[in-house]
Amino acid sequence: VQLQASGGGLVRAGGSLRLSCAASGRTFSNYVVGWFRQAPGKEREFVAVIRRSGATYYADSEKGRFTISRDNAKSTVYLQMNSLKPEDTAVYYCAADQSIILSSITTAQYYDYWGQGTLVTVSS
Repeated sequence: VQLQASGGGLVRAGGSLRLSCAASGRTFSNYVVGWFRQAPGKEREFVAVIRRSGATYYADSEKGRFTISRDNAKSTVYLQMNSLKPEDTAVYYCAADQSIILSSITTAQYYDYWGQGTLVTVSS
């Protein structure tokens, strides 16, 4: 499956952005899709994930601010980000995997497919 992330940009603290991850090539509904981010000088970290069933999981710092959703008909996963903070500044990546197990869904190394990343910059 090929992934294309988009929707990043420059926003002021407290603002909102919606990221999109468009997939092509395979039956998208069969994939677990996650969002990860990487800030300069830091390791890639988990943000949110949506399972095939629609169940969602979030990093603690994103709970209540971010919402992940999927539209299988459009082969797209969204990440709605509200109340953005300067510390949310990072390159955001979407990732997908068909066979990842529940205990691994927050770990980047277990995802086989990655999008190219989209930059989110939050100014103070």
